Amino acid sequence: MMERLREGANSIWVKIILSLIILSFVFAGVGSYLASGNEQVAAKINGKEISQRQFEQVYQNERNRMQERMGDYFSTLMGDPAYVKQFRQSVLDRMVNDELIQQRADKLGLSVSDAQVKQEILAMPAFAVGGVFNNEQYNMALRRAGFTPDQFAETIRKDMLRQQFLSALQGSDFVLADEADELRKLESQQRVVRTLTLNLTDFTQKVKVTDKDAQEFYDQNSNLFTRPAQIKVSYIELSGKGLTKDIKVSEQAAETYYKDNQAKFSTAEEREVSHILVKGDTATAKAKAEALLAQLQNGANFAEVAKQSSDDTFSAKDGGKLEWFTKGMMDPAFEQEAFALAKPGDLSGLVKSSFGYHIILLDGIKAGKVKPFADVKAQIIAELQQQQSADEFYKLKSKLAEVAFESPDSLDAAAEAVKAKIIHTDYITAAEEKGVLANKQVQETLQSPEVHDDGMNSDVIELGPEHVIVVRVDDARAEAVLPFKDVAAKVNAMVASQKGEQQAQAKADEIMADLRKGKDDIVAKDGLSFSGEQTINRAGPNANISNVAFSLPKPTAGKATYGMARDNNGNVEIIALDKVVNMKLAGEKVNGQFAEQIGQMFAQEDLAATLKTLRESAEISYPMQDTSKD
Repeated sequence: MMERLREGANSIWVKIILSLIILSFVFAGVGSYLASGNEQVAAKINGKEISQRQFEQVYQNERNRMQERMGDYFSTLMGDPAYVKQFRQSVLDRMVNDELIQQRADKLGLSVSDAQVKQEILAMPAFAVGGVFNNEQYNMALRRAGFTPDQFAETIRKDMLRQQFLSALQGSDFVLADEADELRKLESQQRVVRTLTLNLTDFTQKVKVTDKDAQEFYDQNSNLFTRPAQIKVSYIELSGKGLTKDIKVSEQAAETYYKDNQAKFSTAEEREVSHILVKGDTATAKAKAEALLAQLQNGANFAEVAKQSSDDTFSAKDGGKLEWFTKGMMDPAFEQEAFALAKPGDLSGLVKSSFGYHIILLDGIKAGKVKPFADVKAQIIAELQQQQSADEFYKLKSKLAEVAFESPDSLDAAAEAVKAKIIHTDYITAAEEKGVLANKQVQETLQSPEVHDDGMNSDVIELGPEHVIVVRVDDARAEAVLPFKDVAAKVNAMVASQKGEQQAQAKADEIMADLRKGKDDIVAKDGLSFSGEQTINRAGPNANISNVAFSLPKPTAGKATYGMARDNNGNVEIIALDKVVNMKLAGEKVNGQFAEQIGQMFAQEDLAATLKTLRESAEISYPMQDTSKD
């Protein structure tokens, strides 16, 4: 319970799920859910399919994220086929859970309005320039991700629905005061312990490893001494970023560009309007809107009519007034009429939009202004440098592709043609490929017959915008068990460590048995001793000792109770629990904070239980896995 309580107090997992980091999740693969067609299916959930391509895209993005976060350690983990299998399954299970939550939210009738979706998009930092939503930035980002605005909006709507469901689940938990007090008593409890350490190194150093022992260990554990398949790689990397610094743009060229592109450096015209909305697309709605328009044309006060009759209740409270807006932010029909009005005070006729019938009053105009050249000079120079570097990059890219193809047995001619450096690696495995070599397409190319077996230059591989690479395999060697003589030192060390660990454990078991019988002299007889008393709590500092100490029964009649743990170096720790200390509870304010932490823990348990129930009642299949078993 206390372990889960600490997890709940941190509640990292719950916070991650509830935040749903919409934009990063979308660009990491959710967009691919919009695709359809006859594809291999990774999972099917109540008839809804997740294609193998969708799964691979999300898996690759998750793998890249973990690689960036954990570095070499993650590369080592990915070298274990069992770990890779578990990691892939965890990603697929998460995608299945997301779909189950989505289906449950739909069944409960949860909904997200167009206005909420729009507000969510407008607030996304990825689409902002100078802290303000920028339509050009928004459209550019969507194009790069392969989205239409409608597709992206629908994806955001689904993510918000899931968040709505999860937030409701979290908000339903509560904690009773007595329950919180009892848990706090346990959580705040302290324990007085002494420790005795059996150092693994002391036992290992005394081990005598015979040639027979080493040979038997080597023969029985050949997988530990297997060198994986390896390749030596050479590659040429070409990037537009490296070209920009060498391009000079004159002030005259910048001024010419400024004059030719005045609109680009102008702030957009803004308009402020008030409106009255009559919802619906019926004759009745139109008749009501016409009657309201007639009142206004006969001198009625617009703000008063809006307050009394507009179906847009939010703006009606302020007399129908809306915030300042530019072109591209409103419904097309509404926007066209608003920008057609000539001067403040002008009143429109009826405007039909997807929401119903509008009557628009123009309140104000902010004309667009051209920024001074001095304010945008640096921006223009950078843009021209980017344009020229892009032109140069594509020339070099074409040259690289041409020469690498014409001289397929070496990268020397290609490197000379584009004035680039050839990068060489030592022997590496797929799991050790880093940086550009970790790119999925690059890895697949390095294993292709033409490149891996025939030693040919690859085609130009696109790594990203204005970023390409050509690779070749200089040498390859197959997986092989290393000869005993090459790993003898490693084998001896492993055998010594194994035997030392066994001996340390046997000694610890002997000491523990005597201590529990009340025979304390065994410790002194072996030249060992317990440390002085130390008071610890559940949080550490040594988690291994704390976990054992807080699992031991309370000492009785002044007699210590004993337990055993191992530290991170494999040393055996014998723990003597001398006393349990119950702390006095602090004030009500702290109790409230603790109750909130417990509530978060309960919410985590509820979410796990909900997903378990949804999984048990759903029809879930994994067609690709089922096929592989045949």
